[in-house]
Amino acid sequence: MSSIPTFRRLPLGPLAAALCLAAALQPAAAQETKITLGMSGWTGFAPLTLADKAGIFKKNGLAVDLKMIPQKDRHLALASGAIQCAATTIETHVAWNTNGVPIVQIFQMDFADLKGKTVAVSAPGTAPYFGLAWMLHKNGMTMKDVKTVSLEPQPAAQAFVAGQNDAAMSYEPYLSTIRANPAAGKILATTIDYPMVMDTVGCDPKWLKANAAAAKALAQSYFDAVAMIEADKTKSFEIMGTAVKQSGEQFGKSASYLKWSDKDANQKFFANELVPFMKESAVILKEAGIIRSIPENYGVMYDASFIQ
Repeated sequence: MSSIPTFRRLPLGPLAAALCLAAALQPAAAQETKITLGMSGWTGFAPLTLADKAGIFKKNGLAVDLKMIPQKDRHLALASGAIQCAATTIETHVAWNTNGVPIVQIFQMDFADLKGKTVAVSAPGTAPYFGLAWMLHKNGMTMKDVKTVSLEPQPAAQAFVAGQNDAAMSYEPYLSTIRANPAAGKILATTIDYPMVMDTVGCDPKWLKANAAAAKALAQSYFDAVAMIEADKTKSFEIMGTAVKQSGEQFGKSASYLKWSDKDANQKFFANELVPFMKESAVILKEAGIIRSIPENYGVMYDASFIQ
């Protein structure tokens, strides 16, 4: 039978008692959870930049490293463990999950006849490519009806203004280049006309399971940033504009073409719109050759508990 050690209680002297009291009164040092999040300079992601620069992440106990990673490479960074979370469009989450890179969405952030025309657009699997496929689909066409040139959103806008290609898929803040040069052409459609570019932040499911509190703090930080924008647009636009080398006024113009979702809007979207949108996007992803089969389980692609 194993013996149980016994200890004799010794009286504490005045100094020892004082040290114990001081230790009890000393607040515990807050330990920040580290998160590396992959994103781009797209205006819709700007509240994450605001949460970083305005100290909101830190206030909520997070040390977030925002990494600018092209959308076509973001899933590789996630699969390798280089990032734990990523901001991207909903249909991209569907494509990544279906193609073997699991990610769980935890909160939401925000045609003319082109048949036979040459369109500058990002690579398959990116938001601009899906956006073009979506618009064509809504107008009775497919990607096979157009010729594509692979260009990222910024050079696509610049090339279009320079007279290259018949059309271009781009996004804010680069659409401002086209707006500022009306002689070069006009914007045929935006996400106001075709609201298919809806962004969410998702995280690796294993990381989520081990860091639920941090994930909830990440979502709350985003909501805090949206609240800050509403409370002080001038200051917020200046901070967010700096990250993309724009003045506050220029950024404000870019931001006027989208709307960021607060907590209430998130809860409604996750409850009513997310799954139908994912199902519709899956059909177009398969049609465009991005995925080979329609997903069987959309429930593994999101978790609404972090926005409650």
